[in-house]
Amino acid sequence: MKEKGNKCVKDGNYAEAELHYTDAIKLDPQNPSLYSNRSLAFLKMQQFHFALEDAKQTLKLKPEWAKGYFRKAEVEYATYHFNDALLSYKMALQLQPEDQSIMDAIRRATLGRQKDRKADEQIPWLGAGIGIIVGVTIVIGEHAFTQKPTLGHPILMALLTIGIAMLGYGIARGFRYWVKCQRKALLQPPVDLFDDGKDEAAETAEEEIKGGGGERGHRYTKAQARQRFKKGKSS
Repeated sequence: MKEKGNKCVKDGNYAEAELHYTDAIKLDPQNPSLYSNRSLAFLKMQQFHFALEDAKQTLKLKPEWAKGYFRKAEVEYATYHFNDALLSYKMALQLQPEDQSIMDAIRRATLGRQKDRKADEQIPWLGAGIGIIVGVTIVIGEHAFTQKPTLGHPILMALLTIGIAMLGYGIARGFRYWVKCQRKALLQPPVDLFDDGKDEAAETAEEEIKGGGGERGHRYTKAQARQRFKKGKSS
């Protein structure tokens, strides 16, 4: 199964590769290389949440393996989490100090972080500059095409221009904030469109709570039963 998955990756058939790796994991769930390979397949399909989870599972099974940190870093870099990516790349480099590919990845992530920070600094001021141009255009247009301009006083002209410039600055900052939120969403689990809100195991837990044991006679809502089941599962 692993070899079939590797062949599919080489051929660029990542969806089929993921299926082969999943079958292999069912047969050998403690093999970290299978999770690492499947993480790569998920990454190529831009299923970043699953790619990150497999990278974390790789590290859980083999924390001293540099490839686990490298896989994790690749997902973080692809989703523009440059600080996290640099930390993961550096952990990988500590385990393999002479690996040129890791060094190149660190330089790439460092450059990406620098560009991102520069965008955070420059784009709001770019919005302000556009606002100034729009404000000046409005003032000039009003004086050119109206006989009695409402913005006759220089102070009014300046206030209008400054106001539009501030609006452009705020819009640009809001845009950057929206971009950051979109990047965070890349690592969130996808929405299950087929989830009808029912949890079979939670329903079973609810029935058990209702039917017997030390808490006989105490009725729980479905939400409470589901919460109790999840707590028991996590413990």
